[in-house]
Amino acid sequence: MPLPVLETSKYTTVVPSTQEKVEFRPFLVKEEKILMIAQESQDSSQTIKALKEIVSACTFNVLKLENLTTYDLEYLFLQLRVKSVGEVSDISLKCSKCGEVNSVSVDLSEINVEFPEKESERKIELTDTIGITLRPISIDKVGELSNLEKNEDSLTKSVAACIESIYDSNGLYMTDDTSEKEMAQFVDSLSHKHLELIQDFMSNQPELSKVIKFKCSKCGHENEITVTGLQSFF
Repeated sequence: MPLPVLETSKYTTVVPSTQEKVEFRPFLVKEEKILMIAQESQDSSQTIKALKEIVSACTFNVLKLENLTTYDLEYLFLQLRVKSVGEVSDISLKCSKCGEVNSVSVDLSEINVEFPEKESERKIELTDTIGITLRPISIDKVGELSNLEKNEDSLTKSVAACIESIYDSNGLYMTDDTSEKEMAQFVDSLSHKHLELIQDFMSNQPELSKVIKFKCSKCGHENEITVTGLQSFF
């Protein structure tokens, strides 16, 4: 006689970057095991891989994960966590006055993706005839870049990952169809001003964010701290 099959609830949320509606279920013990192994490894690329695997399984494999941004993946996982574990998470925050570490309860259901007030320019004119179009770094590229040492090579690869296409008077060149060597040569030919514009675009991306207010248990100071990024809330 076969064992009974447990049914799980289904919920709906949206992908922040596209506003695409997606159905999902809470994660199960098998997904918790994947996450636990990744966390124990202390390898950021393994953690990203685990998040992708869990989000994919819990959204019934309908999403093209290679197209997701970092904030998409973080937001979707947060929705899974809320429905799987609960809305409240206790996090540690330092008092801005005395430095005391306080345990603060945060309602995860109130955390949203905050978009910048002014969107950075996606197109940058490099010369009179050459320009580039930028894109948020995909979660796949974040995984590739996460374990690189911070050096000239990692900077080149990060900038290259942010360039979607290059255009001139002869046509349009998609960087996904361009060799890594060619992209490295192109990035190395950029001026300091061009690099600043690209880095401004990279740093001005949407992110999970919440303003948290708490009273310090030691000195009584009323704190108001903006917390960002998925890892900050666990």
